[in-house]
Amino acid sequence: MRTDHRIDNRLDTRRADGVPMRPLACERCAAEVLVRKSSWQQTSVQWNARATAACAERDAAGGTGEAFEGCRSLRDTIREAAVRGTIEVVDDADEGPAATATATVADRAPEHRA
Repeated sequence: MRTDHRIDNRLDTRRADGVPMRPLACERCAAEVLVRKSSWQQTSVQWNARATAACAERDAAGGTGEAFEGCRSLRDTIREAAVRGTIEVVDDADEGPAATATATVADRAPEHRA
């Protein structure tokens, strides 16, 4: 019989490479989540109950019966934070902030364009 226990690390914000998840608040609704940007193409987000309740887009989609596929406002906030350097991009080798900044402006909805 095995007596060792598996460690539950789902909420462990430490990483082997030393870059933990960081708190970040959505610029639209202030829902605060934990974020880690492993590369310009990969982002990890941990939602908690408070952030889930605060998310304006999640709330708006709540009554439709459809699965919630993500918050565009939060995605834009994360992208902007990475471009500004507010959150670290662990593997910055593939594309730098300049390439992402160009994509950020192009990806925005018309009401957010500069």
